[in-house]
This record gives sequence, C-alpha cells and structure tokens, in this order.
Amino acid sequence: MKLYLISLGCAKNMVDSELIVGLLEQNQITLIDDPNDADILMVNTCAFIESARKEAIDTILNLADYKNDHNKLIVCGCLPQRYDNLANLLPEVDAFISIREYKDFIKIINNLYKSDFKGELDFKHLHIATPNYMRYIKISEGCLNRCAFCAIPLIRGKLRSRTIEDILSEVKQSVAEGAYEINLISQDTTRYGYDLYKENSIVNLLKEIVKIEGNFKVRLLYLYPDIVSDELIDFIKNNPKIMPYFDIPIQHSEDHLLKLMNRRGNKEFITNLIKKIKREIPEAIIRTTLIVGFPEETEEDIINLGKFMEELKFDRLGAFTYSMEEGTKGATLKQIPQAIKEKRYNYIMQKQEKIALDNNLKLVGKTLNDCFITGYDENNFMYLARNYMYAPDDIDGVIYVAAKDEHNLGDLVNIVVKDVDSYSITGEEI
Repeated sequence: MKLYLISLGCAKNMVDSELIVGLLEQNQITLIDDPNDADILMVNTCAFIESARKEAIDTILNLADYKNDHNKLIVCGCLPQRYDNLANLLPEVDAFISIREYKDFIKIINNLYKSDFKGELDFKHLHIATPNYMRYIKISEGCLNRCAFCAIPLIRGKLRSRTIEDILSEVKQSVAEGAYEINLISQDTTRYGYDLYKENSIVNLLKEIVKIEGNFKVRLLYLYPDIVSDELIDFIKNNPKIMPYFDIPIQHSEDHLLKLMNRRGNKEFITNLIKKIKREIPEAIIRTTLIVGFPEETEEDIINLGKFMEELKFDRLGAFTYSMEEGTKGATLKQIPQAIKEKRYNYIMQKQEKIALDNNLKLVGKTLNDCFITGYDENNFMYLARNYMYAPDDIDGVIYVAAKDEHNLGDLVNIVVKDVDSYSITGEEI
C-alpha cells in the first residue's frame, strides 16, 4: 500500500508524523509524494489557533479531491483531538484519529482497510523527515501550565516525559547517522521529567547527553521563564556541546497582562533573567515570542512593551495577534477588535526589525565558526547556512555564504560577515 501524508503545524507535530510513517513502514506501507497514487491519504493536523484550524480544514478539503473508489482519507492529530463532531462537518473523511487514540492507531487502520497490520508508535522506528545534519527530538508531551490564551493542555493533556534512557538512545542513533544539530523540543522543555522524577530534570538529561561522543551540538527550544534556573544557565555556559541559545517565550512585559494570562513571573523578573543570561554568557542568543491584543491590553501597554524590547534588545522575536480559544480563560474576557490587534502587531514587528538590524550590524567584520550548510540559493549563487545563532524555523533568518569550494548539506564552514539586514547576514567563507 502507498501513503501520502501532509503534516501541518509545529515541529512537535512533525515528530508525531515521523512516528506514524515509521509505524506504517513497518507494515510495508510506502510513503509517496503523489496523492494520485495513494491508497491512504492522510493529514496530521494542527488546531492551536484559528489560522491553524483554517489551514487544516482547507488542506483536508483539497486532499479530498484525490479520493476515489480505492483510497481513503484519514485525519489525525490536534483537530480531531479537540473536536468530536468533525464527522458531520467533514463527511469526506473516512476516519478521524485523535491523539488519545494513537495507542490504537494500527487497530483503527485495520478496521478501515480490513487488514492485519501490527505494531504501535515507537521512537525506535521513526521515519526521519529532517535533513541528515539535524534532528528534532521530542522529550515530553503535554503541559502542566495553564496559560489563559493556550489550548495546548486541552489538546495534548498533562506532562508526560520520556525516560532519560529512551531519549539518550535516540540522540546516540541520530549522532551516529550524522546529525550535527540536535533540537530538544516539547511544550515546556524546562519542566522535563517532573512527572517521572518528581523534579525538573532537564539539566540531568543534558548531563547524560554531553557524555555522548561525536561532533554535535544541542539546542533547547521552548523554555518557560521562571524555571530557567541558575543551574541550567551555568550548565549551558560550561558545556560547549549545548548551544548558548535561549528560546524563552515571555508573551508580554506588563504585569497586569501577565497575571491575566496566568503567567508566572513579572516584568522585573523577566528583565533580570535576560540580563543575567547575557551577563553570564555574552554570546548567548535570546529568542522570545509575544502576544498582542490580549483582552484588557491598552495602547499604553503596547508603548511600554516597545520600550521593554528596546531595553532588552532580543536577538530573535516573533509576535502573534491573540486568538480567542474556546475553553480557555482568555475566551471569557472582553475581546479587542482584530483591526486593533493588527495595528499593534505591526508596531511591534517594525520596532523589532530595527532592533534586529542594530544587533546584526555589530556582527560585520566578525568571524562566525561552525556554520552548517543547509541549502543553496540559485538566485544569489550562494549557499544557505545556520549556526548556533539560528534555529531551524521561520523566525530567526538565515546566513548567506559566498563559498570558496563546493559543499554538501551539513558541511561546516567558517565565515567572515560582510553585510547584514534585519533577518539575514552575508559572509565569505574563510
């Protein structure tokens, strides 16, 4: 049988897709890139915010055009996890598989196709979707936080961590297969292990990972501010295998909004944390995300947020307009009109564009080591690359490399920075 799969949403959802494809491949089902030839049409959906749900539904309807007498359309992931009435709304779909039903994934497939496939989702049998030079490794599922804007706990449930031994096995395998960049991901990476070991155990995990032999680096993504401990900062500072990259979503600067959002900490705490990281690790890259337009946000709040950004000069910053999510505390509050949200979003992003440019201008003339080749831009006749300063997503930007030699994906090069803009730098290989 042949499978055509579209995976939507974040890297954590992509890992779920790697698990699904790996399971099906164990049963001699082949992943293909043409829906016309598929026996199984599948969409792994995201339902985090309204725009993600719209994308999911549009994708499902588009894929339904490829249905015939011999194939079936399956929708899995966050959308069927969050909504129980999809069968009436999307009759084109032959089966919905929610996240809670993943333990019965093969059973559902067998019922649908009258087959006798076997197995279960297993991190030992992943179909790797990323290039060889990098991996996403999901260390836990679910979340113990209850942020007023976020539906993730409603979708993904409470924290469920993988064991240190299980994660180490996957990291070792990834390094053996040539991965240079290991990205540890979860809904709240700083909380890793609390359910298993009765304490936040991310440092204990990192202590074991850095013992693994090989030329690789580890990046941590999704750190909750108030549990970025001194121990974690110190460990990153003193262990070169851990990239000095701090992805710390803060959501806002103003105390009354942080309280309404059910966020722990306040402006003073966040300010001190960011300054502490920069003081201890001057080369650290600090990334954050903000939400604008949350209920009760005022124009003064946005001006203060802009001043806060100018003070801390985040290296990377992404923003979202608030999306009202049913079942969350934020949905019970008086909403701000979308036009005002968009205006505030544009204000914040324009301010960050200038901050990012100022940050990048300081790099001109400097040498950046261990940039790994990620692609080639045929329009500019230059390679694309990243180093520890750039995470593998759309927020951070890219490095353009004028190379002396031909390179393969994952090759490491050193460059001297020649030119910059707000979201990219251009350098020459040295």
